[in-house]
Amino acid sequence: MFEFVSGPLFWISLAICVAGSIYKLIHVIKLAKKDKVVLPYMRLSYSLKSLAHWVVPFGTRSMRIQPLFTVVAFSFHLCLLFTPLLLLAHQQLLGIGFFHIPDAVAHFLTAIVIIGGLFFLQRRLLVPYVNNVTYVSDILLLLLVMAPFVTGFLAYYQWFDYRTVITLHMISGCVMLIIIPFTRIAHMLFFVLTRSYMACEFGYVRNSQDW
Repeated sequence: MFEFVSGPLFWISLAICVAGSIYKLIHVIKLAKKDKVVLPYMRLSYSLKSLAHWVVPFGTRSMRIQPLFTVVAFSFHLCLLFTPLLLLAHQQLLGIGFFHIPDAVAHFLTAIVIIGGLFFLQRRLLVPYVNNVTYVSDILLLLLVMAPFVTGFLAYYQWFDYRTVITLHMISGCVMLIIIPFTRIAHMLFFVLTRSYMACEFGYVRNSQDW
């Protein structure tokens, strides 16, 4: 099991993630081309202005009125994306080598992901207007996103049986790769497209700002 998970399963999962992501992007672009409203109203200037506001912390009004959520959300997403990419062990698995972060920094970033995940979990359970639009699948998806980080942390410090924990770490990481194109995590693929569309809808059509 260990050899399969650390070898073939990882590459299969990565292939599904890449192929699924490409398929989803092509599918969305084709749908946009068929629509009579989306592409004709797209304007690069409005899109770039909106993206500039939404990728900068506190760049929008909604971010400024929810400072704690903004800090947690930006920290969570940045650490979620860059920690696996900049970890030396993961780079060695991929057979690549570029800038990597020290283990101490990786532990700190991992802790941010775990704490951020717990923050989002309690928010979905306890904040009424968020809980009203929360489904069991949302909770399971959040736990699955946290699983590779929790198990990776446990494996590094060799809490519990190392072989079992590291196997669970790799399995959860592979599952996460597989589901990226097919769940709400796919928003990472469509962020630029959806943000651009909303910017043009507000700016070009309604003559107002979306931030």
